Amino acid sequence: MARKNYTDEFRRRAVDLFESSPGATLKGIAADLGVSRGALKEWVDKLGSGATTRGMAEASAMIGRHESQAARIVRLEAENAALTVEARKLETERDILRQAAKYFAGETNW
Repeated sequence: MARKNYTDEFRRRAVDLFESSPGATLKGIAADLGVSRGALKEWVDKLGSGATTRGMAEASAMIGRHESQAARIVRLEAENAALTVEARKLETERDILRQAAKYFAGETNW
């Protein structure tokens, strides 16, 4: 398998997405983004803010406090990226279900 090279911005956004998604797992985020779990873990260890080790309650409290404009932009971009990935996933699932419905509807001889 060929090694993929990701930009620094993509790596930062992936880490931001992971850190801003409560209850998210490395495996789940990596699958959504199409990267390996090990690569994402390495990026989180290297580029992460450490919010994942502080606990979810503390991370939620950080969001509730007044945040700088730059931090707000980063958080919103991460949320936007997550929603885009989720929309793409849902569209794919919908298309698969439509194809399955057409296939099975064609097999019935009522």
